[in-house]
Amino acid sequence: MTRFVEELKDAWGLLLGATAAGAAWAVSVHPAAAGFVGVAVWLAKAGIASVQGRDEDRGAPVITPRSQEAYWLGRAGSAAHGLDELSSSMKRGPLAERIALMRPQVNDSMATLERLAEQASLTGTALARFDLDKLKQEHARLVRSRKNAKEGLVQDIDRALASLASQQAVVDRLSGTREQVLARMEASTISIEELLARVVELSAMSATGALEPTRALDELADALEGVRQGLHETEQITRDALDR
Repeated sequence: MTRFVEELKDAWGLLLGATAAGAAWAVSVHPAAAGFVGVAVWLAKAGIASVQGRDEDRGAPVITPRSQEAYWLGRAGSAAHGLDELSSSMKRGPLAERIALMRPQVNDSMATLERLAEQASLTGTALARFDLDKLKQEHARLVRSRKNAKEGLVQDIDRALASLASQQAVVDRLSGTREQVLARMEASTISIEELLARVVELSAMSATGALEPTRALDELADALEGVRQGLHETEQITRDALDR
């Protein structure tokens, strides 16, 4: 019950409920019925989130299968696994030690990627609740109606238009957030794959007896740290955007 109560306080639930009520009111549903619709959506969201939360407590991320975020997370995971295997197979020495020191950065990057993938999936699910064609049709209908509306109806139509505009703003914010997350996931995944390729190259150079490429390792460590920090920055930015 505690989880359910916590979800009732979540700003997202209140926003979805208010949006649903506004949408119902905009299509001429009685205010009382529109309020009921909003409350129903709010309660439903809290109930679903509380069930999902139990999976999250067990460490199971909620990521949409076959989605873009799942694709990039899978590729990043394969690259990270390749780094682990390569590091484990290396003979003891300066190169192996430096690669081993990168593991915490890689692990932290993967953990953040997983959270971003879950965030992208949840955002995508929220977006799927909006009927964009219907929003456009309603807006066009209300604009036409306003042109010939009697003076006493203009304010009601304006309120309906404002409600539609508010819903569109939510859609735009969700879409922008999802696009930003996916772009960061793509760039970070490719960077981790590049790191694996460079490490393979350095391992081959080391095996031939070449000197340890200290400068190259420093550059790889710096690049990996940049990926890690960039992921954390994106995570914080998107959280701030969704909390507004």
